[in-house]
Amino acid sequence: MSVSTVANEVSTELSRGRRLAVLAVCCASIIVVVMDISIVNVALPSIRTDLGASVADLQWTVDAYTLVLASFLLLAGSTADRLGRKRIFQIGLVVFGIGSLLCSLAPSVGWLIGARAVQAVGGTMLNPVAMAIVATTFPDRAERARAIGVFGSMSGLSLALGPILGGVLVEGLGWQSIFWVNVPIVVAAVICTGLFVPESRAARVRRFDPIGQLLVVLMLGGLVYAIIESEKLGWTSPLILGLLVMAVLAAIGLLTYERRRQQPLLELRLFRSVPFSSAILMALFALCGFGAFLFVTTLYLQNIRGLSAVNAGLSLLPVGGLILVLSPYTGRIVGSRGPRLPLVIAGSALALGAAASQAIGVDTPLPVVLAIYLLFGLFLGMVNPPITNTAVSGMPTSMAGLAASVASAARQTGTTLGVAIAGTIVGSTTALNPEAFTRAEHVLWWPVLGLGLGILLLALISTSRWAETTLISSPDT
Repeated sequence: MSVSTVANEVSTELSRGRRLAVLAVCCASIIVVVMDISIVNVALPSIRTDLGASVADLQWTVDAYTLVLASFLLLAGSTADRLGRKRIFQIGLVVFGIGSLLCSLAPSVGWLIGARAVQAVGGTMLNPVAMAIVATTFPDRAERARAIGVFGSMSGLSLALGPILGGVLVEGLGWQSIFWVNVPIVVAAVICTGLFVPESRAARVRRFDPIGQLLVVLMLGGLVYAIIESEKLGWTSPLILGLLVMAVLAAIGLLTYERRRQQPLLELRLFRSVPFSSAILMALFALCGFGAFLFVTTLYLQNIRGLSAVNAGLSLLPVGGLILVLSPYTGRIVGSRGPRLPLVIAGSALALGAAASQAIGVDTPLPVVLAIYLLFGLFLGMVNPPITNTAVSGMPTSMAGLAASVASAARQTGTTLGVAIAGTIVGSTTALNPEAFTRAEHVLWWPVLGLGLGILLLALISTSRWAETTLISSPDT
């Protein structure tokens, strides 16, 4: 009997109360990991003042975290499949908590960026591993879809609530407090993991792939570094061109090497599934668009409209509230009717939100601005559960950790690129007049509009009858 089969039988024997407890622990982990992507955004002006940070420093404060997440999620997922998901999950919680403490004690922006990277190392062991734990804890297909819907909704909700909670904390206790809040949650999660979460592993043990991991880091690191530093150095700089060439060569090398490796870090056979491949692209597009939205919006509300950190966070409360209401409902729709309708609505909402944002200016009435922001809340409330479910539900249980890792890596890569692109487009205008900022912001909404249309197209393709014929039924197909 395989290890994954044993894990499934154990999951089947778990009481409903225990399964829900496991789901709650996994949701708590994704809340702190994902919230730390967005909670920092509202603290950026305070960090800039206290630590003397530049705009590029602020981009790295956000992107050092998401870049490490994106680079090592694949390794964390496959390692958890091999060594035990519960074990890796607990280690990740401890490392994340230590990183959070280091962030709160950072005396300079360089130390803060380094501590954010430590945080992210722990985060890589939480997001995809928690997804795999959920998938194995709920063996029934319909129940699993609902559980994954709840889990996926926490990701979107955390992104939206981050600025709100961050605003309250920054205003009352200083920017360091946005990292303190993680510690009690992490401690509780470590204890509850030991009490409720069963151990599980994959049937097919995957070997460590150091060359593949190095190529992933070079590809993502070269691309993101080039985008962030291009505003200062220029796209024709030898360093920027060299980084872009390195990223392209690393991508080519990754595809070539992984195709030949018996147990690759990036299992290319997963991409034979059109729904899975589409889910990965939609995750990349969705979080790229929302990452750009959050970065620009927090700067706009505080630097251009003059709102305090807490008021800027509260201005995004309707977005978070909409996500809170829609996400569980979306999970139920996915479980009963499939992912097409939520994905179509999500893609349309992102495209409409970007188009409407073209009308936002320096003196646009704040109620109008917030009404436009609701389109982004509608988008995120509808997009996460179907993407998460599509990426994992069509995969063999033995590959759940790896599939979840790829999906999570796509999300974090999207967020990283969204922040990097947004900062490059509007970064040089933050010290200029407000009109210059809004003109630059309008330029940004065009690619975001394209991302929304891309999600809409992929939603139609991935839910077609032809796409269903490409699903992977076993790891050997």
